[in-house]
Amino acid sequence: MADPSSYRPKPGQIPDSPGVYKFRDEHRRVIYVGKAKSLRQRLASYFQDLAGLHPRTRTMVTTAASVEWTVVSTEVEALQLEYSWIKEYDPRFNVKYRDDKSYPYLAVTMNEEFPRVQVMRGHKRKGVRYFGPYGHAWAIRDTVDLLLRVFPVRTCSAGVFKNAARTGRPCLLGYIGKCSAPCVGRVSDEEHRELAEEFCDFMAGRTGTYIRRLEKQMTDAAEEMEYERAARLRDDIEALKKAMEKNAVVLADATDADLMAVAEDELEAAVQIFHVRGGRVRGQRGWVTDKVEAVTTGDLVEHALQQLYGEETGDSVPKEVLVPALPDPVEPVQEWLTERRGSNVSLRIPQRGDKKALMETVQRNALQALGLHKTKRASDLTTRSRALEEIAAALDLDTAPLRIECYDISHLQGDDVVASMVVFEDGLQRKSEYRRFQIKGFEGQDDVRSMHEVITRRFRRYLAEKERTGEWTDGENASSDGTSSDGASSDGAFADGTSTESAHLGNTTLVGDTTGNAFAGNAFTEEDGRPKRFAYPPQLVVVDGGQPQVAAAKRALDELGIDDIAVCGLAKRLEEVWLPHEDDPVVLPRTSEGLYLLQRVRDEAHRFAITYQRTKRAKRFKASPLDEVPGLGETRKQALIKHFGSVKKLRSATIDQICEVPGIGRKTAEAVAVALAQAAPAAPAVNTATGEIMEDEEVGASGTTTGSPEEPVSAGASHERRGQET
Repeated sequence: MADPSSYRPKPGQIPDSPGVYKFRDEHRRVIYVGKAKSLRQRLASYFQDLAGLHPRTRTMVTTAASVEWTVVSTEVEALQLEYSWIKEYDPRFNVKYRDDKSYPYLAVTMNEEFPRVQVMRGHKRKGVRYFGPYGHAWAIRDTVDLLLRVFPVRTCSAGVFKNAARTGRPCLLGYIGKCSAPCVGRVSDEEHRELAEEFCDFMAGRTGTYIRRLEKQMTDAAEEMEYERAARLRDDIEALKKAMEKNAVVLADATDADLMAVAEDELEAAVQIFHVRGGRVRGQRGWVTDKVEAVTTGDLVEHALQQLYGEETGDSVPKEVLVPALPDPVEPVQEWLTERRGSNVSLRIPQRGDKKALMETVQRNALQALGLHKTKRASDLTTRSRALEEIAAALDLDTAPLRIECYDISHLQGDDVVASMVVFEDGLQRKSEYRRFQIKGFEGQDDVRSMHEVITRRFRRYLAEKERTGEWTDGENASSDGTSSDGASSDGAFADGTSTESAHLGNTTLVGDTTGNAFAGNAFTEEDGRPKRFAYPPQLVVVDGGQPQVAAAKRALDELGIDDIAVCGLAKRLEEVWLPHEDDPVVLPRTSEGLYLLQRVRDEAHRFAITYQRTKRAKRFKASPLDEVPGLGETRKQALIKHFGSVKKLRSATIDQICEVPGIGRKTAEAVAVALAQAAPAAPAVNTATGEIMEDEEVGASGTTTGSPEEPVSAGASHERRGQET
């Protein structure tokens, strides 16, 4: 590991002008290429205190042994030179997009004497017109088969073409009218090239001209009573329209644009691009990359634009490129795209309308691509084994943690505080073992105290089961009353939605579930042979958070006398692993499969906690005074509201009037009247779609306004993140 001060340039040696710089390692290999508006300011940022650098940047500067730069006159030249050097040197610390598959293109070889239509993959060749990329090669062949009826361009290979020219007989396509047969001289090379150009124009989106021309020819043929020719033209028009239908219209006619979306996490990013030509989606492609450097979404967009258009010129660069975030600065990139196209290119973020809606579709595709990539990566047995071994080595564990439990806390500004427990066994999710908790020991927002309560409750149940089965003999380590040391009840809600209620009979705790069954022990069953709840201990406990949360979890285990379970925390901001009683975190390599597995475990716990917290919040928002009436079910509640029209009118009704509702007896009517009298008047209901204050007549029994969303998602989302580690 090199000391950056050993190769730091002397003050004043670096010019204050645009340029491109290269970091080299001790073997003179280029490990990073970057560009800057001011080389002096950018390079100075790499040679500050290492503690202030991003972990990935810190790794890069300590791996490097020298730095050099090249001065250019403009930022656009810097962008071009950076792209060239990244292609030439393939530096390990630069973001490099890799195709998740080899995409096929529809290609027209205009550089040949007789242009040929074919499927092509790989690098693009000079003088060849490309359309796509397409998701499947068969989609290209289906489209070509329809279009050859109208544009009979050559599709045969060079060998077939030469053999037909030698024998004087065309291939089958020439006989059935799907090739103009230039091999035997039916058309001249100029006529065949004109057909190929018309084919390219149609594929480029200029479809209306040809369809209108064919329709006119069909009408003229019918007027001249050439009905067979008119029928052929009719079939040609239908073939063209059928080919057009394969690409849905998504934007206004004649719109040429590429839409790019990015889905990312702390370690990886997926990019999806939709190619729209003539208002139709003509192609789609996607990349996945490791985030080997500290980059923003704008930086990812810039790298993707370089890879997408670095080898393109002319119409291959569209008039408009829509992106989720703009590079900083955006002017050099936009100017570079304009140079590649030869005319102005608009680079912007869509704000409204059809383009915004289509961008959301592209974003969903990017999210699915990232999720699919993660799933494929996690499903590999060798990779999972390596991940567990790396975790064991990094945390100094005796064995690989075959069972990992992760805990997360979620709340909305201190309300509806809940926790989640997710389980991974052998590196895979074990959803049947997931559990969720309500925080009962206190009220308000305190993630550290909440974490202590959840760990205490979970492992108190584990100890109680060991004591019940005779595996644990030290009675001082487990309480027989099922409560935690801070007085919080150990009963919680499970992932299947059941809850527990405990009653004490001497020294035995009986726990009854919501179905009315009772069984000995703390919600453990063994008669059916299934694993008992909370019966198995993990080798590793992971908490979503940093030092405070880790210390709380470790303290809870110590208080219970458990010393054979490892604890760590994963801090979200820098993906650092924190251990108990350690002042400095463990920083796993960015390429570590162990870090990737810990991140998946943490993210799954976060998702599970958020889902439960939103469910509780929605139920609270939909609460009604009628819910407190014993024996009043949903059907009779709806009957009351339908009869009176609103809770306000029901509150003002007499008992006799309530009894008039079918199915409501006097005793129930009295209970309804008492419940409504005791309930405080509800605050004015607000239509969240329009912001209007609604009258009570518009509010139903659920307590929500008619036609409005159940919860303000945008407002809640920011606060839910506050409930996690910050």
